[in-house]
Amino acid sequence: MDMRRLKSFLKIVDTGSLTRAAAALNIAQPALSQQVASLEAHFGQKLLIRSQQGVTPTEAGRVLYRHAQTLLRQLEQAEGDVKRASASLSGNVSVGLAPYSAGSTLSLALLTAVRETYPDVLLHIVEGFAVAFSELIMNGRLDMAVMHGAGPMRGVKFQPLIEEEFFLVAPTSTRLPGEARDALTVTDLVGIPLMLPSRVNFVRRAIDAAFAAIHQPPNIIAEVESLGTLRDAVAGGTGCTILPWSVANQIATPGRSMIRAITGPRISDTISIGISDQMPLSEAAVAVRGVLLDLALTAAKSGRWQSPARSAAE
Repeated sequence: MDMRRLKSFLKIVDTGSLTRAAAALNIAQPALSQQVASLEAHFGQKLLIRSQQGVTPTEAGRVLYRHAQTLLRQLEQAEGDVKRASASLSGNVSVGLAPYSAGSTLSLALLTAVRETYPDVLLHIVEGFAVAFSELIMNGRLDMAVMHGAGPMRGVKFQPLIEEEFFLVAPTSTRLPGEARDALTVTDLVGIPLMLPSRVNFVRRAIDAAFAAIHQPPNIIAEVESLGTLRDAVAGGTGCTILPWSVANQIATPGRSMIRAITGPRISDTISIGISDQMPLSEAAVAVRGVLLDLALTAAKSGRWQSPARSAAE
């Protein structure tokens, strides 16, 4: 397969015009048309539909477009790796760290460790929702991510790290059943004013599932995506929130808010490192993944991602 034909095909689809694609590629339009004809002959499928409005791919063309993107990215990655093989490790590596999760606590440590160990690697850290991360990984726009879930998911390979348990963070003035160290049931939380992220967030989905299990709706008074706002709102007595221990422990304000465990049913989710199961990692990305994995396993073993009571029990 001539990679030039695939590049030309991508340019045609991207521009929606043979004329514009030929100009961008600096080749004659008849020669470009011949490349398309060769591709269609090779695959035995019509790949493009020409009309007065321009050029659009057929269903077979859309499939080829996706694969061509992957193949050309792998070729560029291979060329870069080969050129850098005799030099110090370098390149761009993108890592997603899901907010409201233990993964978000690794950002500074990861940045520091990569800077010290691989100074020529340009690290790009992204914080966002796990659903977006999986799409970015599948599209090749993100090398890896610490995200919630353990799969299976087509296009993403998961390496589970730990199961995160969720806790209630409440103003100290909140009246709750039992003593300060007693665990609460989800039933105990019915009617408690909650400030939670929106439904697209894994935290919200896990909480909604727990309340659905007891056939009661949560009393949501606000949807808040900012941890800083949640911290100040809980400390100020506006309401409560539910978060994984690693994050709950960060936003709890001594003397103004408290943390209570939740059982019956316990609210939890798995945190994993996700990478593409289609596109191999670059040499730089493999190195960064090793650093990230070491940091994550160290944090998991140290108990920073679990409550002291949970860590002692295990």
